[in-house]
Amino acid sequence: MTKSANTMWGGRFAAGPDAIMEAINASIGYDRRLAPQDIAGSRAHAAMLAACGIITDNDAEAIREGLLTVLSEIETGKFPFSTALEDIHMNVEARLRDLIGEPAGRLHTARSRNDQVAVDFRLWVRDQCDQADAALGALCGALLAQAEAGADWVMPGFTHLQTAQPVTWGHHMLAYVEMFSRDRSRFADARARMNTSPLGAAALAGTSFPIDRQMTATALGFDRPMSNSLDAVADRDFALEFLASASICAMHLSRLAEELVIWSSAQFRFVKMSDKWSTGSSIMPQKRNPDAAELIRAKVGRIFGANVALMTVMKGLPLTYSKDMQEDKEQTFDAADNLMLALAAMTGMVADMTAERANLKAAAASGFSTATDLADWLVRELGLPFREAHHVTGSLVAMAEGKGCDLPDLTLEDMQSVHADIRDDVFDVLGVENSVASRTSFGGTAPSQVRAQVAHWKEVLK
Repeated sequence: MTKSANTMWGGRFAAGPDAIMEAINASIGYDRRLAPQDIAGSRAHAAMLAACGIITDNDAEAIREGLLTVLSEIETGKFPFSTALEDIHMNVEARLRDLIGEPAGRLHTARSRNDQVAVDFRLWVRDQCDQADAALGALCGALLAQAEAGADWVMPGFTHLQTAQPVTWGHHMLAYVEMFSRDRSRFADARARMNTSPLGAAALAGTSFPIDRQMTATALGFDRPMSNSLDAVADRDFALEFLASASICAMHLSRLAEELVIWSSAQFRFVKMSDKWSTGSSIMPQKRNPDAAELIRAKVGRIFGANVALMTVMKGLPLTYSKDMQEDKEQTFDAADNLMLALAAMTGMVADMTAERANLKAAAASGFSTATDLADWLVRELGLPFREAHHVTGSLVAMAEGKGCDLPDLTLEDMQSVHADIRDDVFDVLGVENSVASRTSFGGTAPSQVRAQVAHWKEVLK
């Protein structure tokens, strides 16, 4: 091909179609992250081949030692990765052949790159589930410490971002403990389902060699081998479940991040963020920007995108393996990296933030937040139907708005002008502390309930 003819390929691919094919086909640029899993799978496979009499013990020992050398070279940055060898599997095998010669060629007996990559990727995603669980446990611990410290600190509860009813800081923090604990359970469920081994399925149909798939499954920490060789090499549900769980978790992180952005603003002043997690402005010296929270909020797009991307890759593939499935890793790697970063940053922010207790209390008392308490009192003490109590309360709220005051600032005479049977003890329920203290139903915001839930979660998180 002449130089002028090559220009049709353009730019960096001016060398022609061979260069393009190598670039689109190679995955070593990112799947080198699977090296520890690839070597663990190969070691288990070699040990099984020897135990089943398929290769000699001497060859198995040479393979084992050679793989350990390869792993050491990778870990120390001395490994000569080659794009021409396409992927981590071929890179490791080629280097193993350099180190030990002929026995390296026996390693791939009764195995294909199809089941090899399936087991490598499954092991990697399983590790990510474990890491996510640990990171979520740390975040729940930070939230729990905030909840315990502020079990009786009053703040406004919101619906539609409008003041609704008083709640406690501890109760609000515990809401996120509940959310992130559900995320932990989702990762645990996904891990349990993915903990079956595809190794030994070979290309798609199994193998005629007398292998022991339970042996390799056990060696790699799997519960059992997968029961269908076609499914074993075609399945990427484990990655999709991880990404789905990561997406829900990222959404929870984004909700909390949004609250921290709002709460740390000059208009709210509910929390003060540590300097560790804030930045200044290049032009406005008074600014303290909650950049870490904003970046966490933005990470959701990448994680959601990875989930949609892999679903799209898999949706039209006939059984079993197609090269499309090489696109399963980059987005999963990126999503996992960003989820772990977001979890670590959120844990740091929550641990370091300071709740502005006086501002929380002042905000809790605004916006007629005890109107529901007044309606409940009318039902409980005067026997009014709730709809009538709702109407009376609405009239009193309108009166307070007209006077430019809050409900507790109305006089008894004001209240009795709307309903003559209202008594002086109505004011006992109109204070925000009294309001939260009265919400003693299970799961309610009363400090007694918050402290009970804190004790419960301390046991769970041990």
